[in-house]
Amino acid sequence: QVQLVESGGDLVQPGGSLRLSCVASGISIISNSMDWYRQAPGKGREWVATISSGSSTMYADSVKGRFTISRDGAKNTGYLQMNSLKPEDTAVYYCKVTGRITNYWGKGTLVTVSS
Repeated sequence: QVQLVESGGDLVQPGGSLRLSCVASGISIISNSMDWYRQAPGKGREWVATISSGSSTMYADSVKGRFTISRDGAKNTGYLQMNSLKPEDTAVYYCKVTGRITNYWGKGTLVTVSS
């Protein structure tokens, strides 16, 4: 079955960087589009970034220029490089892969940006 496992979340100071990973099994990270979402405490889930099966990338305005989405087919892993982090980036980050029939979600990894 399909499984997505995120990692890389941590406590980081404002201005710092983190790289999140999303290891996929049972589905190709290259043949399907992948998204990162986040959910801040007390708020709804928010879309962050997408990489399409054709490798086009899109970003929410709030992270454009600071975050980079990528993937490694050999490792079947997706990434979210996050630079210049702000306190408002604090959230649980989730990866999603769009399959032919349904979407698959990981369980999330917590990023806390605080001094």
